[in-house]
Amino acid sequence: MSAPAPGRLTNVPSMNDLVRQHTSLGDSDLEWLHLLVSEWQLLSDLSFADLVLWVPTLDGTRYVSVAQMRPNTGPTSYQNDMVGHLVPRGRRPMLDAALDEGRIVREGDPEWREEVPVRVESIPVRREGRVLGVIARNTNLLTVRTPSRLELTYLQSASDLAQMIANGAFPFPGQQVDMDASPRAGDGLIRLDADGVVQYASPNALSAYHRLGLAADLVGHHLGETTAQLAPSRGPVDESLAKLASGWAPREFEVEGNDGVIQLRAIPLKPKGNHIGSLVLLRDVTELRRRERELITKDATIREIHHRVKNNLQTVAALLRLQARRIGSAEGREALEEAVRRVGSIAIVHETLSQNLDERVEFDEIADRVLAMVAEISPGRVAGRRTGRFGILDAEVATPLSMVLTELLQNAMEHGFGPGERGTVEVTAMRSGTRRDARLLISVQDDGRGLPEGFDPQRAGNLGLQIVRTLVEGEMGGTFDMLPASGQGTRVVLDIPVRAEKG
Repeated sequence: MSAPAPGRLTNVPSMNDLVRQHTSLGDSDLEWLHLLVSEWQLLSDLSFADLVLWVPTLDGTRYVSVAQMRPNTGPTSYQNDMVGHLVPRGRRPMLDAALDEGRIVREGDPEWREEVPVRVESIPVRREGRVLGVIARNTNLLTVRTPSRLELTYLQSASDLAQMIANGAFPFPGQQVDMDASPRAGDGLIRLDADGVVQYASPNALSAYHRLGLAADLVGHHLGETTAQLAPSRGPVDESLAKLASGWAPREFEVEGNDGVIQLRAIPLKPKGNHIGSLVLLRDVTELRRRERELITKDATIREIHHRVKNNLQTVAALLRLQARRIGSAEGREALEEAVRRVGSIAIVHETLSQNLDERVEFDEIADRVLAMVAEISPGRVAGRRTGRFGILDAEVATPLSMVLTELLQNAMEHGFGPGERGTVEVTAMRSGTRRDARLLISVQDDGRGLPEGFDPQRAGNLGLQIVRTLVEGEMGGTFDMLPASGQGTRVVLDIPVRAEKG
């Protein structure tokens, strides 16, 4: 095994670890660097260049590289990961000059790295008048050609952003951006002058505005006014939208019109302290929003179905209860009352599903409601309680499990205790196994009279136990056993495979 390269940390830690271990920066300075790194993909793409963030070490004799970014718009200058490298002061004079003088340093000839010419620049990172570190901007010159209008706009915008970083004006405090959800330079870019008039619009940006209904070019038009005209609303909303699209403040917003939706992000440009214009990044999100609306509609429909199923089941239970009151036979009345509880347990699951955004439910609440429902069989005599937690279960497990729990509790309360006898039925739940093989272990135990001599739960003809066996083994793929409890009573044990909870 080869030894690690000189000056390279092995087992590279996070930026937090590197900064806290090697530098004197405090938490607020570190937060500023995190904010910068969350934004600097834009600078990398506009520059067509790699970025490496160097921070001076605690003793001031070296720099440590704490973050790195490669461009999406051009070839990289670094094939290897630079994070964690340590470089002595003096080895890279441009880093020293940018740190000591607090200015962007562009002097010097291109460097040659593995037969590739690389232009190197250094940008000081300033916060509240202090230089925290230096961004090394490295451009691969191997594919340099005469730049297009788009590339010239990119480079000018990158230069403005770099100057804002050097002045401490970028990134914008309190404006944390989710780069996965925000528009990027390649999605669409518009450059505005100080008055909000479009100087340049990339082809993707122009296509997005055509989707909103724009029939002309954007260049030369006031973006805020044009955007407000394309939006369907009028009045005060127009004025706010016009101001947002003029780029005077760092904001993200969406515009909808002509069955199209575009997402925009405005970035004011103040390279020398004065507002000279803005960058507006935008992306056509019409199809994304359409799919989101379809999912919302689908979720609402599913919840409504569960709600109606619950209502129908409650109606069935009410009819069965009414029929039970009219039957003279005690055995028939008892059978109908059992059916009422079975239907009611399923209704509880559908009621819970009607309130959720997905097909998973928190089963502990369902178990408690089933316990309360079954306890009505012998009010005041047999108490039910739950220990442990079932957790979140898929609907295809929750529905049969609610019926199984109903049958077991019903069986314990009806057959475990004689007339006038008092006791307790306890439901215990515990999860076990790995994320790939998660299982739910359930115990239903009473302190009643116990099992009859010679009783075989696998062959017993009782309808309730037949239902339990069928649901546990056939539908849920689990195991079921009934045995004497230690001391007194009966214990039922279930072992069911489930999907692991997120965590």
